[in-house]
Amino acid sequence: MAKPKIAIIISSIRGNRFGDKPAAWVHDIASARDDIDTEIVDLKEWPLPFFDEVASNAWAPTQNEVGQRWQKKVAEFDGYIFVIAEYNRSITAPMKNAFDFAYPEWNKKPAAVVGYGSVGAARAAEHLRTIAIELQMAPTRSGVHIGGGDFMAVWQQGKNLRELAHIEAGIKTLLDELVWWANALKTARAAG
Repeated sequence: MAKPKIAIIISSIRGNRFGDKPAAWVHDIASARDDIDTEIVDLKEWPLPFFDEVASNAWAPTQNEVGQRWQKKVAEFDGYIFVIAEYNRSITAPMKNAFDFAYPEWNKKPAAVVGYGSVGAARAAEHLRTIAIELQMAPTRSGVHIGGGDFMAVWQQGKNLRELAHIEAGIKTLLDELVWWANALKTARAAG
């Protein structure tokens, strides 16, 4: 069986966002493994309009061309790592919009979270997990939360995420769980 292909989705589209750093960090660590292929998917590169289709693509074909391309992109992957910021105790609007533009493409695939911010995006991670369940995804138990002093050290003081060994152990656990779920669900999807 081919290695699972995992998207590392950067959920913030702000010009001064932090998300590039943890996305690159996760990608570097995952690239050193021989049981997973990863690709960074940046929502900044997907100019999705606000979702205004007649219904979810589970019920009616999407008319918007960018939305159709987004669905094809999402379908390429066997699982996802969402690199999330926390805005007002939830996920970013672009991430929620990107979720809404696809439905069957997310189904029966694992979802993991790497969050950042003052509380490590813990509340946004919980919200994302409930959205993932509605999309028939399998959220992993382990997540990585870059918060408090660690977040400030990287964001404002120039520290490299690789220097934070205590969170690197967490990303390895997250990847182990994600690979297990991706393989299990890929096998189950293939069996029909």
